[in-house]
Amino acid sequence: MKAERESLVNSLQKATSPEHLQAATEALRDILKVRHVVYHWVNSKGERFGAGTYSPEWVDRYLEKDYLRMDPVIFGCVQRFTPVIWKDLDWSSRTASAMFRDAIDHGLGNQGYTIPIRGPNGQFALFTLNEQAEDNAWQDFVVRNARDLIIIAHEFNKKALEFEREDEGVPKPALSPRELTAMTCLAKGKSRAQAAAEMEISEHTLRVYIEAARHKLGALNTTHAVARALSEGIILV
Repeated sequence: MKAERESLVNSLQKATSPEHLQAATEALRDILKVRHVVYHWVNSKGERFGAGTYSPEWVDRYLEKDYLRMDPVIFGCVQRFTPVIWKDLDWSSRTASAMFRDAIDHGLGNQGYTIPIRGPNGQFALFTLNEQAEDNAWQDFVVRNARDLIIIAHEFNKKALEFEREDEGVPKPALSPRELTAMTCLAKGKSRAQAAAEMEISEHTLRVYIEAARHKLGALNTTHAVARALSEGIILV
């Protein structure tokens, strides 16, 4: 493993908060010179969250279109224990093809490689790399880096499990009334524009409330924050 990757693994092992996982995805993206690195997991309570370099616009779009229910990567990895190259999955359906085109339009590359990881008590995670490349070049990249990527993926997962255990017994954070309203709107599936209109505020102001709530909840991103607020009973829908 190259020195940069060894340094990344060391930093993951020393991570003390979920925010360090986000920083690690950004660092690995730059080391490998790929478009995106994402670690997405479902904990033992069924909460979904993650760290990664996808744009907020694509994350919001993915949730708005409910792509989770049709994503070939999700379905392909649930049925496997070994890593998958996206091109080897079934993208033939109309909905899957539309999702793929939408992803490209939102800055994703045409190639992907995902490592499924399973943990105790039903925990499930996906570690993904995404890039724009020709098929042969991507295959060569995967072959060269597969061993290191599996090691790094499992280091992400070890930390996620540690953070989950540390969360047990932690008092619920207190959100302001406006933060609660903003998070409730998102939990109901409303877009940021719809939420801002309902609250009669600008989208910029809405983002301030969402970021404040995310920080209080110790969440990596908006999806994580909504999941945590729901699972802890802070908001009800």
